[in-house]
Amino acid sequence: MTVSAFIGLGANLADPRAQVLRAFDELAHLPQSALVARSSLWRSAPLGYADQPEFVNAVARMESALSADELLDELQKVEAAHGRMRSFANAPRTLDLDLLLYGDEVRSTPRLTLPHPRMHERAFVLKPLVEIAPDAEIPGRGSAAACLDALGDQHCERIA
Repeated sequence: MTVSAFIGLGANLADPRAQVLRAFDELAHLPQSALVARSSLWRSAPLGYADQPEFVNAVARMESALSADELLDELQKVEAAHGRMRSFANAPRTLDLDLLLYGDEVRSTPRLTLPHPRMHERAFVLKPLVEIAPDAEIPGRGSAAACLDALGDQHCERIA
């Protein structure tokens, strides 16, 4: 049995556009998984720690037979291969892969919260998500499109 999962991709160091494009290719080769859709690339301003370059963001849709924890393990391996360092919250990064949605699973553990706890507040997640899954639902929040409409005008522009 496979589950639809959505992955948020973001980078703002070491040629961010190339980092995200390479990550799409790597997601396509994860075990027991298939990359079934990938969004355009989007540019957004950093949140939290503002003294850093803009981000390149995207969302991927996967079909996976891996559990949510196994998928997270695989995502963290890809991040590590890109030289991801976790120096402080909202720090610049070569690659960030967030498990946004895993089917309709809802959970909160020290390691993983589903759906991603702030995805409904971020245009750089919602715009590419709605692009590839216009009917996407965020458990406990409603439609991704409605969440995006509620944000107003957060800076996030399609770049490719």
